[in-house]
Order: sequence, then structure tokens, then C-alpha cells
Amino acid sequence: MASHPRIRFAAIGLNHGHIYDQTATLLQAGAELVAVQAAEPDLLAAYRQRYPQAIPAASAEAILADPTIDLVISAGIPCDRAPLGVRVMQHGKDYMVDKPGVTTLAQLAEVRRVQQETGRIYSIYYSERLGVRSAVKAGELVAAGAIGQVVQVLILAPHHERPHTRPAWFYDPAQNGGILTDIGSHQFDQVLFFTGSTAAAVVASQVANYAHPQQPGFEDFGDAMVQGNHGAGYVRLDWFTPAGLGTWGDGRLTILGTTGYIEVRKYIDIAGRAGGDHLFWVDPETVHYIDCSTVDLPYGRQLLQDIVDRTETAMSQQHCFLASELALRAQQQARRLGHLAGE
Repeated sequence: MASHPRIRFAAIGLNHGHIYDQTATLLQAGAELVAVQAAEPDLLAAYRQRYPQAIPAASAEAILADPTIDLVISAGIPCDRAPLGVRVMQHGKDYMVDKPGVTTLAQLAEVRRVQQETGRIYSIYYSERLGVRSAVKAGELVAAGAIGQVVQVLILAPHHERPHTRPAWFYDPAQNGGILTDIGSHQFDQVLFFTGSTAAAVVASQVANYAHPQQPGFEDFGDAMVQGNHGAGYVRLDWFTPAGLGTWGDGRLTILGTTGYIEVRKYIDIAGRAGGDHLFWVDPETVHYIDCSTVDLPYGRQLLQDIVDRTETAMSQQHCFLASELALRAQQQARRLGHLAGE
């Protein structure tokens, strides 16, 4: 049972399916969904079919002006998320937003300023760590010293494009921020978290359009090297997952330590084990396998308690913003390859 007063929340912007994960996370933690607002009737109808308790609001302003609503969640078009978050905080509410929570460095500067000014929570839902049980277990093992000092975090994050399901903004970097800003923000969060780094810089990065000449601005590949003050990272992203895989991506996380390493197969084990959330841990004695399918996900509970206590147990603002800054800087300085470079 929750130890806090029941938090009331509303959703504004339903453009990405992650809004359903965000909503479920909060409901499972004990929050109360009371309202929803979206410009697209089809998205609104689908959301209310699953969550009929969400009363449609006439406008975003109606939700922002409601003093009984404590928290706003959003998975709107990426370029709209930070401006909404600024308004949410200025109305005295906390904000939980799908990644990417910002799409430009100018947006990030404004979000940082308003968050500092208002003291409200701006929490970006980096779901590939916060919503993945095997990643949570990896964090527990690292914290317990199971592999010694972390030296490097390597993340492969392939995705299934499914073009027939994608809206126009998906192919527009002005709206989605680019591949390193968008799905890459998950990975920079993990590099910081698993190395324990509180400062970091992008060493090198590149983006490419190899297979989408008909969408000249779209990036279907990207990678980056990062150096943190407590460890290094390499991340690779792409939209090339074959339809035959059976899931949206074979996400892999490898954490190298001084006395062992951990490999997480988040969504599928192509070697044969069913389901997802597979963790392999090698130490000086043996190889361990852990089925993480029942590991607890604490983020939702922690965020609700942070709203009550004005603490940062779910995620510090410094970490939240630094992960986004790394993604933005990697995107900004990336070498451009393939059709992006006119090749």
C-alpha cells in the first residue's frame, strides 16, 4: 500500500505508445488518472478505451489550471514535450515525460532554468532502464560490487521500423530530434547510471541514412562514444531489425567490470530461452544466469513518493538533464554518412 496521499495525474499528448507504459506505471504505483487531452480523436479514443476513467479535457490549459492535479504525463510529438513541460512546472505541477524529453539544447537550457526556478520535478521516463526488469537487476548487481569497478558500458539498441505504423513526424528530424537525441537518450542514461558518472563528454558520434533515400532527413543508424568521470560508454542505434526476429529489437546491454561482466538480453534471447529479461553474469568463479521476469520495478513508487516528499530518489534532476545533454551534443556534433552526406 502506498505511504503517500493519492497522487492525481493527467495525460496531455498521446503521440507515442509509451504513454501506455507511463500510465500503467503510475496506476500500479497507486496514482489516480483523472483527465486526458489530445488533439487527435483516434488517439484519444484508443486511450479512453483502455482508461475510461480519464475524462477528456477541453484543452491542455484546463488541465494545467486544475489545482487538484499533481502530475502531468506526456508522450506528445517530441519537439512539443519540453515546451509543455515548462508550462506544467510554471503551473506548479510535476512532469513525467517520454524520452526524448527535449529535442534542442535551447529547450534544455529553458527546462533547466524553469525547473530550478520552480522546484518542480521534470522526470524523463528512460524506459529501457526504468521499465526493464533485467536492467533494474543489473543495477542492483553493479551496486553490490558483483563485477568490481565498472570500466565500460556497451549498448546495442536495434529497433523495428514498421513504416506503416509511423506518422509523418517520425521521419522529420526537426520534430523527433534525430536518432541520437531520440532513442539514444535511453542509452546515455544507462551509460551514466551504470558507470556512476556525474560528468561526461561525447568523444565521437555519427549518424547515417543508409536505406531511406525517400526520407532524406531521416537517420536510420547512429553511434557514439562517451567518456564519463567514472567509466566509458559506447552506444549503437538503428532501425534495421528484421521482421523475422519476432520482437521489436534485440536490445543488448554489456557492463564490463574489473572482476567480471554482465550481459543483459532485454527483449529476446535468440539462443533459445523464451521471453525477455535474461541476465548473464560472469564472475571469477562461474557463469550465472538470472531470469529477471519477476524483478520489481520501483520507479513509479519512487516518483510518487518524490512528489510528496520533494526528493529525488527515482532520478536526480542532474542525471536526468545530463543524459539528455549528452544525447543532444552527440546529435549536434555527429558526422553524417550515407544519404545524409550525399553518398
